[in-house]
Amino acid sequence: MKRILVIGGVAAGATAAARVRRLDATAEITILEAGADVSFANCGLPYYIGGEIQHRSSLLLASPETFDDQYRIRVYTHTIADSIDRQERRVTVRNTRTGEQQDFSYDALILAQGGKPIVPPLPGVEQENVFQLWTLSDMDAIQRYIGEHQPSSAVVVGGGFIGLEMVEALAQRGLKVSLVEMAPHVMPNLVAEMAGFLTRELQDHGVELYLERSLQAIEGDTAILSDGTRVPAGMILLSVGVKPTLELARAAGLETGEAGGLVVNSQLQTTDPHIYAAGDMAEIEHRVLGRPVRVPLAGPANRQGRIAAENALGGTREYRGALGTSIVKLFGAVAGSTGLSVQAAAAAGIAAEAVTVHKTSHTAYYPGAEKVSLQLIFEAETGRILGGQAAGRVGVDKRLDVVATAIAGGLTLEDLAELDLAYAPPFNSPNGPVNMAAFTAGNHHSGFSPVVRADQFEEFVSRHEPVVVDLRDPISYRRASLAGSVNLSHNQLRERMDELPPEQTVVVISDDGQKGHVALRMLAGAGHTRVYNLSGGYISLERHARAAGFRQLQVGLLPIEPVRAGAAGAAGGSGVHAAEGHSASAAGTGSPDQNAAAQDGPLVVDVRTAMEFQMGAYPGARHIELDEIHERVDELGGSERHIVLYCASGARSAYGVRILQSLGFTRVENGGGLHDMMTREY
Repeated sequence: MKRILVIGGVAAGATAAARVRRLDATAEITILEAGADVSFANCGLPYYIGGEIQHRSSLLLASPETFDDQYRIRVYTHTIADSIDRQERRVTVRNTRTGEQQDFSYDALILAQGGKPIVPPLPGVEQENVFQLWTLSDMDAIQRYIGEHQPSSAVVVGGGFIGLEMVEALAQRGLKVSLVEMAPHVMPNLVAEMAGFLTRELQDHGVELYLERSLQAIEGDTAILSDGTRVPAGMILLSVGVKPTLELARAAGLETGEAGGLVVNSQLQTTDPHIYAAGDMAEIEHRVLGRPVRVPLAGPANRQGRIAAENALGGTREYRGALGTSIVKLFGAVAGSTGLSVQAAAAAGIAAEAVTVHKTSHTAYYPGAEKVSLQLIFEAETGRILGGQAAGRVGVDKRLDVVATAIAGGLTLEDLAELDLAYAPPFNSPNGPVNMAAFTAGNHHSGFSPVVRADQFEEFVSRHEPVVVDLRDPISYRRASLAGSVNLSHNQLRERMDELPPEQTVVVISDDGQKGHVALRMLAGAGHTRVYNLSGGYISLERHARAAGFRQLQVGLLPIEPVRAGAAGAAGGSGVHAAEGHSASAAGTGSPDQNAAAQDGPLVVDVRTAMEFQMGAYPGARHIELDEIHERVDELGGSERHIVLYCASGARSAYGVRILQSLGFTRVENGGGLHDMMTREY
């Protein structure tokens, strides 16, 4: 009968112990857990505080009694391992409540002690209104403090996963929340244009951001920052990082590595052949870099626990590494990453490139579609997929999962472009975000449609002094634009491209990059050889500017849209924003005479959706959605009235023209897209 001793519970340790029992019915299995709870959902703690999870018991995955009843596994909680005698294969432990010491012998030992939150040694961190969030006890203390003291404000220090989740949780509890982050933007593992999506969400929800600053001291209910700023702080949550729990391993003479964790081989075996390690405390191989890293995430920890268990029983199964795939929800926004960023690849000596697309989560005509922003990172020479980052409100997780699978399978851009993914209107598009990103990357990789990224743009402009053409409609351009750019529609660019010398460097900017690609190909077909599309269009440029800023470029930011009261409820936040932007006053509510041009001029009709119309419209236009034309035809006057229809691109208005002609209207004209319409005078 083999004696398997596991130090640490929760993700890796509890998984390892249960796996041992499933593999060996006779093994003697013991778990030593320093805390009060051996197996709980630590990833769910912020959601309980925020109210999404309503029952504390839901977070309890297994108790000592569960392990004994179901698995015949002995669990000792409140038990700290003080030392390991490697020669005798014996661990000496101490009960933290009674002080009693005890020895446990083992044939194989699995270390799964995880990590501990870093508490910076600053004045005031010992105050009762200062917290970390790592255990159920931490969660209970936060709940108790909010209930008893009713603080009106909170400061969260650290803009990583737990920090952002707690920003949302505390805001949903009614506190005025400020976020302090030492890096230039929140979620430093993300590129700025993805972090910018989260930044906007924080700003829309009234969260005060203090970036590139650190906490220096706490005085009562005030947080003092590195630049001297004093921030109201009825309570403070510290979430500045996690350090692995290595004291026991180091005292036993086990080797630690360059990434700061315990060194293990591919079988998760430490430098002692009888001791294995799994979870946050272990260094494992990065699947792309091929070098040791620490990946303190629950998914890898669980899988490592399974493999360590098998090998502790004599198996030889290898752990093939992790990609660090991760995701976070913040109010109604979602963002995450997998594999390498371009910057991480460059730091590792890998020549990499990337493109960004913004594509709807499913077909735009099916209700609920939202844009998914996806950056695809690939090896410059081979096109091998190296990483991905994504942001949006719907469907972000499955795009990251596809990219993670592609990395693990060694797929290239060509493979990803041809990937046959599930499609029906409620779930995807025939060419969804992943396929579209692969198409765009392939076009860039081959030189067919070269792009410049938002993070490259300032240096590119400084070096090449390009003519920058913004293809968006004039209303969008007036709301926010790049200083020095020229606003032209696609048709205007076609008419005036002879004014551009063929050798002139040109950058085209569209809303999301798609129309920029079309314009680039038009210019290239006319002999222009130095044309680039801004990858991700103005969406990416604005988000990068919001999150990280530019030194010289003046990039207009879209206005903040405060969330309506109650819109971000405890069920995850709808992300509904107050209406904002240009609006035709009393549009579509009065008579044609009140809402249109004079009777001797044409009646201009906007057939776009109400949301599109609210964002900006041709002055004096009547708003009648395309689907409402039949029902509201009487509002258009006589059949001989001169009527001009327009939409976003001209497609829907062309269809509207045919409808009116079929109803007997004889002077109906297609005004085309909003951009072209704004150049006309009636």
